[in-house]
Amino acid sequence: MIVAFSVAPSGAPADPSLVSAEDAASASVHQAVAEAVAIVRASGLPHRTSSMFTEIEGEWDEVMAVVKDATEAVGRYGSRVSLVLKADIRPGHTGELDGKLERLEAALGQSRDGAGEA
Repeated sequence: MIVAFSVAPSGAPADPSLVSAEDAASASVHQAVAEAVAIVRASGLPHRTSSMFTEIEGEWDEVMAVVKDATEAVGRYGSRVSLVLKADIRPGHTGELDGKLERLEAALGQSRDGAGEA
């Protein structure tokens, strides 16, 4: 399965020393997100992080354990946590984190090659 997720804190943290005055003033959550991404990277599972989501691939239990750990880490930075999660559950398939993109690029290449033809 592939899970794309985004996790962010809101509200005041129980330990205000976790958030710098500058981050608090700008409402930046980059430090909390960095902790979540570090957990994903340490998991050893295939993953990719973009500006909005982190994608992780593996079996249900291992992926969800990483999402849970990342969510709990972010929870230290606020009184509340927002978690957005989207899953592609396709039993028996692995390597889809890259495979899906390779198939997309191949399809785009085919459509460009045939562009303008009748």
